[in-house]
Amino acid sequence: MKMGFGLCAILLVSWASIAYASDPGQLQDFCVAVPDSSSAVFVNGKFCKDPNMVVADDFLRQGLNNAGNTSNQLGSAVTAVNVNQLPGLNTLGVSLARLDFAPYGINPPHTHPRATEAFLLMEGTLYVGFVTSNPADPAQKNKLFTKYLYPGDVFVFPQGLIHFQFNVGKTNAVAFAGFGSQNPGTITIANAVFGSDPKINPDVLAKAFQVEKNIIDYLQAQFWSNNN
Repeated sequence: MKMGFGLCAILLVSWASIAYASDPGQLQDFCVAVPDSSSAVFVNGKFCKDPNMVVADDFLRQGLNNAGNTSNQLGSAVTAVNVNQLPGLNTLGVSLARLDFAPYGINPPHTHPRATEAFLLMEGTLYVGFVTSNPADPAQKNKLFTKYLYPGDVFVFPQGLIHFQFNVGKTNAVAFAGFGSQNPGTITIANAVFGSDPKINPDVLAKAFQVEKNIIDYLQAQFWSNNN
């Protein structure tokens, strides 16, 4: 491998910081207003450590040289390094992740509601893509952009758009992703739609997907695992 793990991470974070130095929007899914100010919390969900108590380890996260466990139904693993794993990222507006894929493993269709993703493939061959939001012209369809990636290739997934990565090779694949948010969030489409708790009324989904209710019942009965 020509590019080291450390250099890879530095390049991804640098790219994200140049694009936008801090998060432009919310850093959590919702913030319910309360009349009692004593019940309020910081919007970014994190309190700041006393600067005099800060140490170098607050800015360090080790272990991205280790492969994630891909022994699951998806055949993939995401090792995230966001503000929840690396406190020093708080308010800096960047994060990253390592992605491992077994042969034919997939990171299923999902979105990051708070960040654009710059995706760098280190090993293997991946088929990746994203779908545009609903077009203004109702006669048009959501457009799909796809590419086959090889080691050294970079692909960008715009903020909030549904995207995926699929290992089409017979060997393991490794990639790194940089995000323009300290906490980009992940919404895995199938999990959110069919695996929510409590479940969405199957009549709603049957109507939305234009299928028989028994198909929805079957899908909601499956075990859905998140790949954060």
